[in-house]
Amino acid sequence: MPALPPLEELLDSAHVVSLPMRVKFRGIMERETLLLRGPRGWGEFCPFPEYDDDESSRWLAAALEAGWLGFPPQLRDTIPVNATVPAIPAERVPEVLARFGRVDAVKIKVAERGQSLQDDVARVNAVREALPEAAIRVDANGGWDVEQAVKALGKLSAVGLEYAEQPVPTIEGLAEVRGRLSDAGTPVLIAADESVRKEDDPLRVARAGAADLIVVKVAPLGGVRRALDIVHQAGLPAVVSSALDTSVGIRAGLALAGALPSLPYACGLGTVSLFASDITLDPLVADDGAIHVREAVADPGLLEQYAAPAERRDWWLDRLRRVHAVLAGNQHPLFTVS
Repeated sequence: MPALPPLEELLDSAHVVSLPMRVKFRGIMERETLLLRGPRGWGEFCPFPEYDDDESSRWLAAALEAGWLGFPPQLRDTIPVNATVPAIPAERVPEVLARFGRVDAVKIKVAERGQSLQDDVARVNAVREALPEAAIRVDANGGWDVEQAVKALGKLSAVGLEYAEQPVPTIEGLAEVRGRLSDAGTPVLIAADESVRKEDDPLRVARAGAADLIVVKVAPLGGVRRALDIVHQAGLPAVVSSALDTSVGIRAGLALAGALPSLPYACGLGTVSLFASDITLDPLVADDGAIHVREAVADPGLLEQYAAPAERRDWWLDRLRRVHAVLAGNQHPLFTVS
């Protein structure tokens, strides 16, 4: 195993940027991220600000895998992706979908705080009207309780849902929703996201029979190799998704999708289209419903143009120092600590 890169090397290679979003996503209009240039390429460290240092250490491990180890062998070099529709008013759906080109699958955000089930129904119906043949999946990010989820999915299933992602927060709740939908004859599969990536034991959801498939994201799981191991152990179909990454982070997601033994669902790796700008001159966006795997190389001019203000750069570098110390203190399967 290679040695954990020293902190000084990371600080010397770090670039902190703030990229504008086209639409509000996860409550933000600016996405901050720290990019690292290693001997094998670029890595991205972008845990959301509310994540603690221990959870964020997995995100740093993923960035170091990308920049210092490289990715495992690939089985495919073209990855089908879905479009993503944030929790926007229904009348804005055609505008957002137009940015994705050809669309065969769409993920729609639902259960947004401050919105109603009627808002969700209108948004989902607008997507179905625009794309009569597309596969539609909804993502609640754990925003419903069990009763709300059963009611909402009963209504939303009228358009034909491929699956519902994390309708409720807990694994026990997922299992109950899955069972009640089955008893009611509601044909909606349940996908687990937060119940995989935010759990100390990401395999518990599979053992509990709480999901039909799992959503895997490279950064929160600690890298491509660890995500591959989790999918193998879970024994469930997997959907690869992103954590609102730049093209550098999307490149890691493509590496995971490219290395999985099977890829039954379009991946949630089309989120660069939600940015007003990216950090590379060749963004990893969908072309004809898929992304062709290639390297993501940060452009010096774009890094300078979107450089974060000094106080935000300092905040991210301080965070990098703390999280590197956490990673150095843990026994990580990818790196040794000298």
